[in-house]
Amino acid sequence: MLRKPNPDNISIVLHRPSSPENIGAAARAIRNMGFSSLIVVEPVIYEIERIRKMATHAASDIVENIKIEDSLKHALEPFHYVVGATARTGRQRKDILTPNQIAGHIANLCVNNRTAVLFGPEDRGLSNENLRLCHALVNIPTADFSSLNLAQAVMLICYEIFIASSTAEPEILPRLASRLELDNMYDHLREVLIHISFINPQNPDYWMNNLRRFFSRLELRAKEVSIIRGICRQIDWYAEKRFKDGLKQDEKR
Repeated sequence: MLRKPNPDNISIVLHRPSSPENIGAAARAIRNMGFSSLIVVEPVIYEIERIRKMATHAASDIVENIKIEDSLKHALEPFHYVVGATARTGRQRKDILTPNQIAGHIANLCVNNRTAVLFGPEDRGLSNENLRLCHALVNIPTADFSSLNLAQAVMLICYEIFIASSTAEPEILPRLASRLELDNMYDHLREVLIHISFINPQNPDYWMNNLRRFFSRLELRAKEVSIIRGICRQIDWYAEKRFKDGLKQDEKR
């Protein structure tokens, strides 16, 4: 028997929102589309009464349960899949999906996986550093003027996920590795690749960004992350062994 998409596994994450009114309007949009989890990271101004006023009584429960975080990386650690909303495109913002495309995938993922949709600051959006924490990017197509109000963007994405969850026959996807498991794997990979001189220690992010994009397309499971880290440990051990063997050979000469 197929399980239905679980809206409780979907969270909206606002990174450094500048306006309490936008937080409140986002809470109202989330409630309209049947979701309940709102995470606010490093808000510039957090005035609860202004938030409540914009959210209205209908979304008061969401406002009361807003989770406030002081680190984006920490906030995303429990999630198995993170989607970043971006208005900009560029060399580091490739393979950007439309809301309709990402919504169907989220509807499938949220059966077994905690999924976050991340929105950046109103004035400049998500930075390239923020994007490294995302598995996929979504862009809301517009006409000549591409800037949307934060709450409008939240509503559009949540609407598409709601429609996809309500109408699509879900394809049950397995539990993926969490953001924390992936970040630990990337840290381990970077250390090993620097150790064996595969990447430049002065600019490791260049190669690591390529690896992040590659592994994000694979949507790794926890067991697969464990295997990759096991390979890293073996490489590290072998490199250290060869180094010590070389020292012993030099001593014999």
